[in-house]
Amino acid sequence: MGQVVDIRELNERIERQSSFVDALMMGMNRVIVGQKHLVESLLIGLLADGHILLEGVPGLAKTLAIKTLAQLIEADYSRIQFTPDLLPADVVGTLIYSQKRDEFSIKKGPVFANFVLADEINRAPAKVQSALLEAMQERQVTIGDETFRLEEPFLVLATQNPIEQEGTYPLPEAQVDRFMMKVVIDYPKLEEERQILRQNLGGEHETVKPILKKTDIVAAREVVREVYLDEKIERYIVDIVFATRYPQNYGLDSLREMISFGASPRASISLALAARAYAFIKRRGYVIPEDVRAVCYDVLRHRIGLSYEAEANNMTSEEVITEILNAVEVP
Repeated sequence: MGQVVDIRELNERIERQSSFVDALMMGMNRVIVGQKHLVESLLIGLLADGHILLEGVPGLAKTLAIKTLAQLIEADYSRIQFTPDLLPADVVGTLIYSQKRDEFSIKKGPVFANFVLADEINRAPAKVQSALLEAMQERQVTIGDETFRLEEPFLVLATQNPIEQEGTYPLPEAQVDRFMMKVVIDYPKLEEERQILRQNLGGEHETVKPILKKTDIVAAREVVREVYLDEKIERYIVDIVFATRYPQNYGLDSLREMISFGASPRASISLALAARAYAFIKRRGYVIPEDVRAVCYDVLRHRIGLSYEAEANNMTSEEVITEILNAVEVP
């Protein structure tokens, strides 16, 4: 009985604590037309402390969305344009020798910010990608002999363009796994495009003012971790992830030949954290199966390896996830 009261009390507290979500959404919507899924995904990454990989053709407001979010939160923002000639030092920083003082001083790179936009991450060689990914994973950067902790919140939003593959260095699977979510963005709807056109032709460029401090986000993350996750939901999450590894155990024999490797344990953790953040955004103190399903595609899309057979049959990882969600029993 105590549990019921706890849930009610938790629900009320989360209802109060998550009131800033609406203000953030409104701020984002003033600048970005449509792209509701993109805005929601950015908030999930922010609240669940996970990095996001955005994939979409140029001109879909990926950079604008990230910049606006950084403006709404009083945070440092930096943008790194990845190019084939970029060096790791251009990302993390380097040691510079001063003749006058006869010593080396540290010049910090653009990774020392709260929001780091890694634009077209697949344009730079593996050395540079791994320098950024180390910062993402360890939350620290080593320059020379010194190691620096990165300030919280630290969120990397990387973009990649799915069309042009010439001169790109695709991210290795192990590195892609470091991203909590891979969000695929589509073109705006017809009415939204008209609105975008009108805004730009009219020269109306909305500016937003900060409504939150960095400490508010760190505090909100603590609350997100308190969102109640029932044992049945835990089991549901693990079942979904296991179905990507052993589809035959879930009556999905047809997928056995289609999957070359399944999702890692990181997927289970990310799925639980993202579902909690999604419940928080929906101002609920507990996770329901719909929350898991809502974030499932973005969390698993880049973690399922497709076999040659799947590619020959033009099967996508989204189709694999759909089949798994249809087969796994919902609590």
